[in-house]
Amino acid sequence: MTRQIQLALATFRPRRTIPGQTVLDPSVTRTRVRLGDLDIYRHVNNAVYLNMMDTGRSNLLADCGGMPLLNERGWYPVVAASTVKYRKSLTLGQRVEITSRVLGWDPRIAYLEQVVSTGGQLAARGIVAGRFLSKTGDRVPAPDVVALLGGPETSPELPEDVAAWARAMDVAHRA
Repeated sequence: MTRQIQLALATFRPRRTIPGQTVLDPSVTRTRVRLGDLDIYRHVNNAVYLNMMDTGRSNLLADCGGMPLLNERGWYPVVAASTVKYRKSLTLGQRVEITSRVLGWDPRIAYLEQVVSTGGQLAARGIVAGRFLSKTGDRVPAPDVVALLGGPETSPELPEDVAAWARAMDVAHRA
């Protein structure tokens, strides 16, 4: 099964909600490195990390019961910006965990951290600025999505490195 099929399944046939899971709780996605994930240097291609993270974000929404709520409203997530720091190569057959968590939000964007690890060792860390759109193409304010998912009214304070990155990437809310 290719990573795109895995993402489609996570999005359109999401896994079961975890009772008590909130939008601020970490979500863990487990997978294994497959032959099609490798590049010519026999380690996971950088684009595959991004695809694994896509699936992790879909699973985060599924874990807190968000997929049917979003689908009812015709809202869907998109990536506004992302950055990844690679620390360790992943090779064929390795077990991989992608831990996804919401760090906070502003009026436009939800900020997530996604940590890819194998055997307890950090392989990559991604920061994602995500937004939600409606089927009509309109932007959905991040606080509206968080409220729909039962999250708090107020965002946790973003870590300074993430806030600085959001400003540098020009995705942070401007007053």
